[in-house]
Amino acid sequence: MMSTNRGRVVAAVCAVVICAGSALAQDWPQWRGANRDGKASGFTAPAKWPGQLAQKWKTTVGTGDSTPALVGDKLYVFSRQGDEEVLSCLNAADGKEVWKDKYTAQAVSGPAARHPGPRSSPAVADGKVVTLGVAGVVSCWDASGKLLWRKDPFPKVAPKFFAATSPIIVDGKAIVHVGGQGNGAIIAFDLASGDEKWRWGAEGPDYGSPALMTVDGVKQIVTPTEKSIVGIAVADGKLLWQRSFPIQGMAYNAATPIIDGQTVIYTGKGRGAKAVKIAKKGDGFEATELWSNADLAPQFTSPVLRDGLLFGLSDKGNLYCLDAKTGKTDWTDATARDRQGFTSIVDGGSCLVALPSSSEMVVFKPDGKQYEEIAKIKVSDTPIYAHPVLAGNRIFIRDAESVALLAVQ
Repeated sequence: MMSTNRGRVVAAVCAVVICAGSALAQDWPQWRGANRDGKASGFTAPAKWPGQLAQKWKTTVGTGDSTPALVGDKLYVFSRQGDEEVLSCLNAADGKEVWKDKYTAQAVSGPAARHPGPRSSPAVADGKVVTLGVAGVVSCWDASGKLLWRKDPFPKVAPKFFAATSPIIVDGKAIVHVGGQGNGAIIAFDLASGDEKWRWGAEGPDYGSPALMTVDGVKQIVTPTEKSIVGIAVADGKLLWQRSFPIQGMAYNAATPIIDGQTVIYTGKGRGAKAVKIAKKGDGFEATELWSNADLAPQFTSPVLRDGLLFGLSDKGNLYCLDAKTGKTDWTDATARDRQGFTSIVDGGSCLVALPSSSEMVVFKPDGKQYEEIAKIKVSDTPIYAHPVLAGNRIFIRDAESVALLAVQ
């Protein structure tokens, strides 16, 4: 057992690292990275990609589809072990456990039981770590692993495939979309105390996560709901604007919106890709459609915006590129990568990295003229549903039950 003095030292080091995390270029502190846009800052791609990547370490953490959060030299992993949901803090250098905490959690049942672990990715900011469990339990720890607060706003109420939205931390608030279809709310909790600051409860969650946008100095959470896409004021939870986006057939609002200045780009199976401009109008805001592309309609994959180009995965499992200003399709790769649509795409700077659930990572050029593949590398023997975390010359891979560090150079 760790001695008291040593425990205090570790906790202090964790606190320093986690609080300084926002200043480190390589951090991936939440869903889709530092700015929730799929961009990996500080990644150094090799001049020539090898056929295989060297595995530096691999640690069993339990089941789950959530992406780990990397802050400084610590990796925060949310998983399930037995009948408990577990938050683990690992040393990024060697995968060794620094601390972990756990609680008994509702089991995943029905068709979703094939994925028993958490879907939501941890959010790390201001010396705190926030998670959202499969049944909508919200928890917050400090850097030492001490539980600060836990809330269950809608006990035993969750979407059909259980909670999959990821929390976001803004201005000292932990904001989550919880509950189930027809019975849910977007709620802001005080990060330090867990006190509820506000809630907007008109529509329940689906499976897409919120992004942050600022228009005319007003910060707003932009997120899909079970049948709309909405803008909610960070300060007080006021509904600023709303556009209908109902699902069709076997479809879900599962992709994270893309923010480009005052433009919001969102996608949905059977409904295509759409862009709207958010502008101040009187005392409120309005969303005006800029374009719509009916041909490209990913279900789960959140696209990446790069130099005015949008790279994503179509509902047929093909990588594509479209002009983010006009909505016009520039190219579509002929190879079907992932017909289920569970592919993550990360902007690695000089390259784009796509990781389908097949675990065969695809590296390609961020080119608007044509699809050009750079490398194709198998990174796990089990399916992957989490994003790869790219930092420096490292790639952290979260597969069915483990986390591994792969060296690029």
